[in-house]
Amino acid sequence: MIGTGKYLIGLAGESGFGSKSTAEEVTKNCDLRSITAIITGATSGIGAETARVLAKRGARLILPARNVKTAEETKMRIVAESPAAEIIVMELDLSSLSSVRRFVAEFESLDLPINLLINNAGKLAHEHVISEDGIEMTFATNYLGHFLLTKLLLGKMIKTAEESGVHGRIVSVSSGIHGWFSGDMVEYLRQISRPKCQFDATRAYALSKLANVLHTKELSSFLQKQGANVTVNCVHPGIVRTRLTRERDGLLTDLAFFFASKLLKTIPQAAATTCYVATSTRLVNVSGKYFADCNETAPSRLASNSAEASRLWAASETLVTHVLPTIHCYGGTLPRTPIQHGRFVHRTAFLYFIILYK
Repeated sequence: MIGTGKYLIGLAGESGFGSKSTAEEVTKNCDLRSITAIITGATSGIGAETARVLAKRGARLILPARNVKTAEETKMRIVAESPAAEIIVMELDLSSLSSVRRFVAEFESLDLPINLLINNAGKLAHEHVISEDGIEMTFATNYLGHFLLTKLLLGKMIKTAEESGVHGRIVSVSSGIHGWFSGDMVEYLRQISRPKCQFDATRAYALSKLANVLHTKELSSFLQKQGANVTVNCVHPGIVRTRLTRERDGLLTDLAFFFASKLLKTIPQAAATTCYVATSTRLVNVSGKYFADCNETAPSRLASNSAEASRLWAASETLVTHVLPTIHCYGGTLPRTPIQHGRFVHRTAFLYFIILYK
């Protein structure tokens, strides 16, 4: 009850900000003219507001998007407000691992630094859809695509931090809904990545957001062991109506948001925690943490499980790797088989990693 009261009145926490703070307020004193940021999902909602505010503070932006035309329109709106803004639009479909690889190759060809990566893009697939790589679409978009994107950009981020002396930051947008998932993550992902299954859209979404938190935990540990000047944290933006619900717009959705209106944030308020974690000088050495309402808080018990984080990381590495390791099972040896794009081969790969990491 106390926590709910603080949320409703917007009481500031230790950071000096709270649930009613906006992205502009938390970045008021920021000079980001030396920062290059990649922001996924920046064509609408929280991502668009994050991009607008960071550009206003001087950051150079890379806006990857599946719909390049929409991203160009977002760029035009930002430049209209901040004429000096430098914004590059690039194509990226996070549900496709080949698209992620193409984007990174094209970005590297620009020979630009990267100080900040904001993994913001999100999808809530209400219908059961399998990606071209054979993975349930919500998980593929919200987590696995970002896992590979981060993996491929990490070397460049570490190098940029070393050369510039400015520490790098990775911010992943999760959700409080991550706490709704219980059970065996890998087994459930295996089930919903089949062509036919009993599909619960909310549980699939919760799984993907739990994966975001666990990835943050494991990646932070990796970066610390490497001695890298890069931190990673994740955020819960709060309850806000964005295009995430576009597949379910209608009377029932409108009624649900009407009754929840007292708990809803505006989009500028929902973008505040992302912008705070991405820019605050208070968080220079803070890594592996979970934030809500611009303050550090505790994720779910499962999201704090180091063993589960390691298990997910290992499974994810297998899913995004071109060549499978030699696997010994049932008294025989499975060959090192190149993973080509196509559902059959990737579902076979998925079976392999279940054998490895179950």
